Amino acid sequence: MSTTSSSPKLERGLSNRHIQLIAIGGAIGTGLFMGSGKTISVAGPSVIFVYMIIGFMLFFVMRAMGELLLSNLNYKTFADFAGDLLGPWAAFFTGWTYWFCWVVTGIADVVAIAHYVAYWWGNLPLWIPALACIALLLVLNLATVKAFGETEFWFSMIKIVAIGALIVVGLVMIITKFQSNGATASFSNLWADGGMFPTGFMGFVAGFQIAVFAFVGIELVGTTAAETKDPEKTLPKAINSIPIRILFFYVGALIILMAVQPWRLFSAGESPFVGMFVLAGLAGAAGVINFVVLTSATSSANSGIYSTSRMLRGLSMEGDAPKSFEKLSGRSVPRNALMFSCMFLLAGVVLLYSGDSVMAAFTLVTTVSALCFMFVWSIILISYLVYRRRRPHLHAASKFKMPGGAFMPYVVLAFFGFILWALTTQLDTLQALLITPLWFVGLAIGYSVIRRNPRHAQLRALHVKKVVSEREEAGAFRIHGPRVENTIDSETHSV
Repeated sequence: MSTTSSSPKLERGLSNRHIQLIAIGGAIGTGLFMGSGKTISVAGPSVIFVYMIIGFMLFFVMRAMGELLLSNLNYKTFADFAGDLLGPWAAFFTGWTYWFCWVVTGIADVVAIAHYVAYWWGNLPLWIPALACIALLLVLNLATVKAFGETEFWFSMIKIVAIGALIVVGLVMIITKFQSNGATASFSNLWADGGMFPTGFMGFVAGFQIAVFAFVGIELVGTTAAETKDPEKTLPKAINSIPIRILFFYVGALIILMAVQPWRLFSAGESPFVGMFVLAGLAGAAGVINFVVLTSATSSANSGIYSTSRMLRGLSMEGDAPKSFEKLSGRSVPRNALMFSCMFLLAGVVLLYSGDSVMAAFTLVTTVSALCFMFVWSIILISYLVYRRRRPHLHAASKFKMPGGAFMPYVVLAFFGFILWALTTQLDTLQALLITPLWFVGLAIGYSVIRRNPRHAQLRALHVKKVVSEREEAGAFRIHGPRVENTIDSETHSV
C-alpha cells in the first residue's frame, strides 16, 4: 500500500475483458493439458469429484480475497491486506512467498517451453528458445499493463478454444459410438470399469495430491486490483464466474475424455488431449496441442512475471524489499522489480543442460512451490477471519460478502490440512513437505534482520499514520457515549 500521497501510481489499464480472461487463464493451468493423464490414471473417474471439490473450496478463498480487496481500494494485492490485518510480518511472508512461488513456476515454464519448441526444431539448441522466451516476457511486461492484459487475453482465448474443441469433438465421438482399442465411446465408460472409485479411497486421495497443483494461479486476479478499471464491478464478476469455468474447463473436459475411452487406457506420461484428437484422426493433432501447451506455459510465465513485479513493488513501498523496486517507468511499470524477477528465470537455461538427477530435484522444488501457494491461500482466509472479527462495520457495508463467511474459512482450512496429509502418502511429495519449512525459516531470519532497518521502521510508521487517516475519513472511529472506540488494529502499530 502506498505510504505517501505523492508516490507514483500504477495505471488502471486493465479493462473488464482483460480481467475476465486473466481470471480464466489463471484457473486453467498447464497441468490440465499435461497432468490430467496422471490424475486419471491414479484416481479413475473419481477425479471428476476431486476437481469439483478443489474448485469448490478455492472459490471461497477467492470470495474472501474479493471482499477484502474491495473493503479498501487502497489495497493493491492480498499482501497489503495481510499486512494490515495480521501485522507487518504477514505482508513480508506473503509477498516474498508469492514471489518465490511464481519464480519457481516461471523457471519450470521456461524449461517446458524450450522442450515444446524442440518438437518442431529438434536440432535447435535448447538455450535459444529459452532465452528468446525470457526476452519476450520482458518486452511484453515492459510495455504497458494494457499490453500485458491484451497478451493474456489472447493466450487465454487459445486455451478456451482448445478445450471447447475437445468437448465438441468428444461429443461427436460419443454420439456416433466411436470405437477404439476394443471400447465404444459412451458415457457408461465413466462407471462401467470398476465404478466411479475404481482405485479405492487412497487412489481418490492421490488424485487430490496431483490435481491441487493444476489450480495454482487462480488467485492471480487479486494482484491486478491496483490496475483494474472499475474494480468494484470487474473483480466480483471475474470471481463469481469461477465455478462455471471449473465445471466447464475441468469437469466437462474430463467427463468427455473418460467417456470417449475407459480410464484404464490413459497413460500417466501422455497428454489425454493429444490422445483424443489422435483417436479422432485429426491430422496434426499432436502439433496443435503442442502449440496450445506452449502458449499455456508462456501465459503462465507471463502472468508470474507480472504478479511478482507488482508484489515486489508493494514490498519495497513497505521497506520489505530494496527501494529501487518501488520505481515506476515512464509507462507506469515497475521496471526494476520486473527485471529482477526475469533474472531468476535464467536458472531455467542452466537446468536445460543439467542431468536427470537435477531435474528430479527440480520437480521437488516445484512441488515446494505449490505448497507455498497453499500457504498464500491460507493467509487470505486467516486475514478474512481477522477482518470479520475486528471490522464488522466494513463487513456489514460490503456489497460483495463472502457466502458462509462465518464458518467456510474454517472448512477450507481443514481441507488444506487434508491436502497436507495426502501429500504424506507419497515419497516424493513427502520430501517436498519436509523441505518446505526451510523457506519459511529463511524468511524468518530475513525479516528479523530487515525489521531493524531504519527505512523499514520509518515506512511502517508512515503506513500506520496513513491507515489511521483513511479510517478516520471512513468513519472507522465510532463514538459510544463518553468515550471513543478506536477500531485500529493493534498490529498496525507494530514498527
